[in-house]
Amino acid sequence: MDGFLAVTDPGWYERLSREAGPRDANFWRPSTRRFNLAIGTPFLFKLKAPYHAIAGYGFFAGFSVLPDWLAWETFGEANGVDNLEALRNRLRRIQVGARIEADPVGQIGCCLIAEARFFPQHAWVTPPSDWSPRIQTGATYDLAAGEGLRVWRECLARAPATPHVLTATTDRPRYGKPSLYLPRLGQGIFRVQVLEAYARACSVTGEHSLPVLEAAHIRPYARGGDHDVKNGLTLRTDIHRLFDHGYVTVDEDNRFVVGRRLKDHFENGRSYYGLHGRGLDLPAQPTMRPSSEALAWHREQVFMG
Repeated sequence: MDGFLAVTDPGWYERLSREAGPRDANFWRPSTRRFNLAIGTPFLFKLKAPYHAIAGYGFFAGFSVLPDWLAWETFGEANGVDNLEALRNRLRRIQVGARIEADPVGQIGCCLIAEARFFPQHAWVTPPSDWSPRIQTGATYDLAAGEGLRVWRECLARAPATPHVLTATTDRPRYGKPSLYLPRLGQGIFRVQVLEAYARACSVTGEHSLPVLEAAHIRPYARGGDHDVKNGLTLRTDIHRLFDHGYVTVDEDNRFVVGRRLKDHFENGRSYYGLHGRGLDLPAQPTMRPSSEALAWHREQVFMG
């Protein structure tokens, strides 16, 4: 099983380590160049100089290019800073120091890290003996042998992960190599993955303006739903509220349904009734399309008809 030792800013670690985890974290990058790892790859936080230590780990859950405001709105302090202005200031300093051209619309590369855990300083792990100080971004190590195995075992001893994660003895869906598993996601990664699955467009109206798009849970997390793409829909803000309050739903054929009570309760709703019967714009990948069970639950438990 391979893992990735990512060179990590000490300030990012310091802010995030105020909570031990596990939690979602945004390991952002000053460029928008894509970062490719298999979903579920262990992602270890190797601190930059003057430190020489591994200070935590999580699991890679995907990569996305996001406007800085959306990264802040989605992950908040899990970006490793206190506010959006601090994120932008740190981004500018890195870009100037590394001579990286800033994205014209303020987009940044975001490595989505699930189940991130952070060690106190007295529990930091010594990096592999063959680690080179010339490594700028990170390096891949075999976590099943040699120094990689030693590091991974020490990390798990300091902050145990999902049981049997080392050998991935799990009944959850697996991705990539057989040793990897699908990590548990939080609200932030759920939001990004749903937006990506629906090509950043409202599944009902086709609206592409990001500030008014939201990732809606079909079955709310508080009522037994998962942070899973199949339990999500990208909806325009107003339609999301109507969906959550039971005025609209989705039928067995993935068509949008507007209930009669919208007009009964508000003596209006004409701007929505024109959408009644419209087929949803679904993800191209079938495994990301909405769960029929979750939609049936919404029709039975939330929709008012």
